[in-house]
Amino acid sequence: MLAAGTLSQASFSAITVGLAVLAPQLRVEFGLSLGQVGVLLSAAWLGALPTLLLWGLAADRYGERLVLALGLLASAVCLVGAALAPSFGLLLASLALAGATGASVNSASGRAVMHWFAPDERGVALGIRQTAIPAGGLVAALFFPALASSGGSEAAFLFLAGFLALGAAGGWLVLRDGEVEAIEAPPFLGTLRDRRLWRLSLASGLYMYAQVAVIGFGVLFLHDSHGLADDDAALVVAAAQVLAVVLRIGSGRWSDLVGSRIGPLRQVGLAITGSLGITAALTGEPLWLLVPAVALAGGLSMAWNALSFTAAAELAGAARSGVAIGFQQTVLSGVLVLAPLLFAATVSAGSWAFAFAIAALLPLVGSWGLRPLSEETLNPRYFDRSAQPRTPTV
Repeated sequence: MLAAGTLSQASFSAITVGLAVLAPQLRVEFGLSLGQVGVLLSAAWLGALPTLLLWGLAADRYGERLVLALGLLASAVCLVGAALAPSFGLLLASLALAGATGASVNSASGRAVMHWFAPDERGVALGIRQTAIPAGGLVAALFFPALASSGGSEAAFLFLAGFLALGAAGGWLVLRDGEVEAIEAPPFLGTLRDRRLWRLSLASGLYMYAQVAVIGFGVLFLHDSHGLADDDAALVVAAAQVLAVVLRIGSGRWSDLVGSRIGPLRQVGLAITGSLGITAALTGEPLWLLVPAVALAGGLSMAWNALSFTAAAELAGAARSGVAIGFQQTVLSGVLVLAPLLFAATVSAGSWAFAFAIAALLPLVGSWGLRPLSEETLNPRYFDRSAQPRTPTV
């Protein structure tokens, strides 16, 4: 179950990081400005924005298996369209549709893993599941430069379509609904009105901006400012993804041991601020100093997601975890739509150092914003025990 959920999420996550790695190639093929690159990096999340909550509702009602497989398969078809797109406009539309359909995996795979693990295991389990995002990014960082060199962006998009089809097949074959204690689901509007969920989601959005700054623009930054080849710059992003895998599992385990999601989440925010501040200070320094700083900042900027994801699901309870995850991911996708545009504009108006410095401040604000949340209500030891390890029905 955990492997299937992780594979499925990784296939979709490869889209966003893959676009960042392909950015120099796409800029040449379509003659794009930096602002248009920012729009392109936002495309998948722009498409996902109106559908994430709907997919969460569907997962709560119809189960994870059908929702996940259907969405990923449709997303693969849309990426075939992106591979064949003759213009920037059609490419943008294809990527937006791929995001709208593939967004099903966020709630479906998270909900599946959430319901199969007990509260004191859930942090590390969802930490492993959330390694799918840097793992998908690692696949993109390792394979896309070579594919783009030999067959252009078309080859990279077709590879990604196949990856998504594999994720859909894995989810369909492995995911199963299990027996859970019957509980009455609260009204979903009540979940959406919960101020704690809003605070958690908005604070997480500030963390997400920092992630976009490093992971989304790291290749372009190293290429444009220091003349690093695309392949070499992509390896820096790949190193950040490897570090993020370790940090996501470690932070999840840490939260299980201390019985808290919010405490570790706030500490990670402070670490992101420090690492991005160092990166901003080193933008003009030699590569032997800058590259480790970028890799560290990239890894830390992706270390928080499992903690926020788990806290959102636990806050809502088992019966509405799909809605809570869908809402949180909607807020984050809104940030992912705006952040590339804002960051690109900040670079154009100032400098790379200035843009990274602004990005470093936002996780600090997010960490401060999480202070009022009650640990008791978000603590897994106080979460309803209906979501225990389940016996599969075959």
